[in-house]
This record gives sequence, structure tokens and C-alpha cells, in this order.
Amino acid sequence: MASQNPTYGYTGHMDYDSKTCYRAVKSRDGRFDGRFFTGVISTGIFCRPVCPATTPKQKNCLFFANAAAAMHAGFRPCLRCRPEAAPGGPAWNGVSTTVKRALRLIDEGALDSASVDDLAAKLGVGERHLRRLFMEYVGVGPKAVAQTRRVLFAKKLVNETALPLTEIALAAGFGSIRRFNSTFQKIYARPPRDLRRMSGEGIASDGAALTLKLPFRSPYDWAHLIGFLQTRAIPGIESVVDDSYRRTIKIDKQKGVLEVHLAPGGTHLNVNVSLADTSNLQAVIERSRRLFDLDADSAAINAHLCGDPLLAKSIKARPGLRIPGAWDAFEIAVRAVLGQQVSVAAARTFAQRLAATYGEVLKNPSTPELSYLFPTPEALMDADLSAIGLTGRRIDTLRGLSRAFASGDLGLDMACDLMDIEARLTALPGIGPWTAQYIAMRAFGEPDAFPTGDLGLLNAIKAMGTNITTRDLDKHAERWRPWRAYAAMHLWATLTDKPRKRKP
Repeated sequence: MASQNPTYGYTGHMDYDSKTCYRAVKSRDGRFDGRFFTGVISTGIFCRPVCPATTPKQKNCLFFANAAAAMHAGFRPCLRCRPEAAPGGPAWNGVSTTVKRALRLIDEGALDSASVDDLAAKLGVGERHLRRLFMEYVGVGPKAVAQTRRVLFAKKLVNETALPLTEIALAAGFGSIRRFNSTFQKIYARPPRDLRRMSGEGIASDGAALTLKLPFRSPYDWAHLIGFLQTRAIPGIESVVDDSYRRTIKIDKQKGVLEVHLAPGGTHLNVNVSLADTSNLQAVIERSRRLFDLDADSAAINAHLCGDPLLAKSIKARPGLRIPGAWDAFEIAVRAVLGQQVSVAAARTFAQRLAATYGEVLKNPSTPELSYLFPTPEALMDADLSAIGLTGRRIDTLRGLSRAFASGDLGLDMACDLMDIEARLTALPGIGPWTAQYIAMRAFGEPDAFPTGDLGLLNAIKAMGTNITTRDLDKHAERWRPWRAYAAMHLWATLTDKPRKRKP
């Protein structure tokens, strides 16, 4: 049980004071779900603000910015509200840039097979300095964050799947079943098999496929996001059918199919994963969260952007607008190059030809219309691309981009910030700021990326009756920071709005 001392445990940086947090807990306001967690001193348990349990007295409550800090303080995760099912994202808002980048790498599994020293070196800081930053901004060290990530993901698999416990232990990153069992006994005061028996939820299984729930914070505009993906879907690799998004995937040496759709009630996405084994399941889920921008806080973004008359109407019409992400950074980089100065339909045609010619064919695909994988950098770096109808300059750009990815010289990962991503990409021949910013927006989920010079953005503003130049737009966009990518999405969305007919 947690300490009875109300000063016990560091809560990390919080956006709200304790009175505000307690009011949210009393009201069970879903808008605060995932923004903080409540540790109850009298029970030693920590909960989400929406927990259905009896509201504790305020004197017994401590509030934590994240689950890792609550667990480090000695609190056990609640078995009723299940902290592992809380939406992600805002818990890490307000931390330093270095810590943000570190947290993104940890989410990608950076500490599953590497040390804190390796993580610090990747970030360009010392190991002691990184630990000091984590204690200041998060309240716990990097290893504690990684451990919490493993435990909560394992608990999710215990509750939502029929996977054997040994397989869950390995999929969540535990080195052995003994460590897995002892960790659960320590944190939940019971072994994993008892937690599975207690679960009141149906266990999802469909042959070789596995279905998991991915929560998000409402509002969420599924219709617009899936419509965006549908118009750009590469036949043979992606499809949108019956309001579901499907695509072929490859992670490490595993190949399979991913299918995602909005669950009835609109509270979460159902993700169906077909892979030979579950060793990379956590990475698949993290990529899926980024692909569908599930960690965005629409309320905070809208509150910042809605004061601009250029965006207000679209925000009112689409309060849950998200940024369509990407499964793979190389894939979206190639597609961005193919889309330079051509229409969306033309870029899709080029991508289809490229994939059909150089993509790896899947043997016995579970979904017949999805038959091959997107080409690898190695497959394209010396390929003869003239047959698919590209110009010589575009071919040179794709080859240079492919070589940079294949060699690892580009060094792009989730630790890179926006300026770093643009600098590395624009150093390659044929890639300008528009392409670099578009890649940063979709492949790396950069919320402040802004594709400077995009004709669609200028056309959207001109359709509102305002003449503007690229320089004027860049200057105006400064007021949208740090959410310029969402502003761009809103402007693009207005291009599809049908003008109202005037009454006679």
C-alpha cells in the first residue's frame, strides 16, 4: 500500500491543481480521462478520473501526471477502470523537448533491448542528465516508464485476448514468464491467470488474427480520416471497404495484414492484426496509434485554433479532425516525392505502379485484394524507374532517398524534432521544405509541421475571399503554433466543402 504521507510520491508536471483534479474526479468527466491519475492513499490504488468506484475523500487523494509516477509511488492499477485502457498523449504535455523525444523512443521500444546509456547517447545527452530530466518532468526514471509500459500492455493482452500467458509475457517485453508472474503479483497482488478469470470482457479471437481495442479522446472524426486514406489508398497494399481500413504490413521479418475500424458507440478503434507471432505486437499497436493519431487532444488544439476566422468554421464542423499518419516513414517519404506538383490521383497511380513492380508479393494473403508489400529502400535504390512514367529528376530523387534510408545515413527516428527532420531531408537532392514538412507531419506525427508553399492551402484561403501569398501564409501560420499541422488539415478539408445554394 502507498504511504499515508500526502507528500509521498512525485506527481510530475501537472496542467491542473489538486482542486481542479478532484472536481473532475467527482464529476467523472470523460474529458479529463488520460490527463491525470488519482492515487487513493486509503486503498493504495490509482484510478482514471472516470472510475465508477465510490469517490474517495479529497484528503485521501494524490494526483499524478502519468501512470508511471503513480506506480513508482507504490499505488496499484485499479482493476475496475483499468488505467491501461486510458487514452494517451496529454500526460506528457509540457515536458522538455529532450524528455518528449525520449518518451517517444521508449514508446517505440527503445529500452526493450537497449540501456538507458544507449537512449541518452541517441538523444545527445549524458545518462545522468537524462535521468535528472526524467525525475524533474516525469517524476520517475526512464526504466520505470518502460516498465509501466510493459505492465499495462501485458494487462491489456490478458484482458482482451485469448493469447497464452507465456506468449503475452514475451510480446510485452518480459524476459521470462517468472519475471512476468512476479511483476503482476507485486503490482496487482494476484497472478495474471486470476486477472484473466476476473475479466468480464469477451475475449477477442478470429483464427490467426488478434483484435485489440485502442482508446482515444473524443471527439474523433473517423469519417474524414478514413476518407483521406481512401483517396490515397494504393491498390494491392491498402483498401477501404465497409468503413474499415486494411493494409499489408511488415515489421522486422514478419508480414501480415492490419485491419482497423471504428467500434460501435465510437469510443475506441478495433484493430485486427494478422501476424505469424506476437513478438512485435506492441510495436504494431504503437504504429497503429500514430497512423490514426489517437493521442491527440482535440479540445486543447481546437481551443487554440478556433480564434482564427480562417479556421473557426471548419473547427465547428469538424471538432475531431486528426492527422492521418503513416505505417512506415520510408513509404510516406516516397509517396510525398511522387506527389510533388501532381494531383492526388496521379500520385496514387505512380505509387501503384511502383508497388506492383518492386513490392514483395505476399504468399497466400489472408485478404486476397491485398497481395503485396510496399517496396523496401534496397529494392528502389538502383531500380530502373523510368517504366512507371516518372521524370528523370524525380527518379534521381527517389534513388537518393532510397539510398539514404537503406544505408541508415539519414538517421530519422522518433527522437528527431521538426527542424532536424527538415534539415536532414532537404539535404537530399530534389527534396524541398514542402516535402520535408509533409513527411514530418504524416510519418512522425509532428503537430507543428506545415507544408510551406502548398497550393491547396493557398486555394483554401482564397476560396474564403482572401488573397494571400506564400510568404503571407507563413507569417499568418505563426499564430497557429504549435498546432500548424492541424490548421493545415482544416484548410485542406474546406476544399471538399460544397457551397450552399442561395435561396431565390
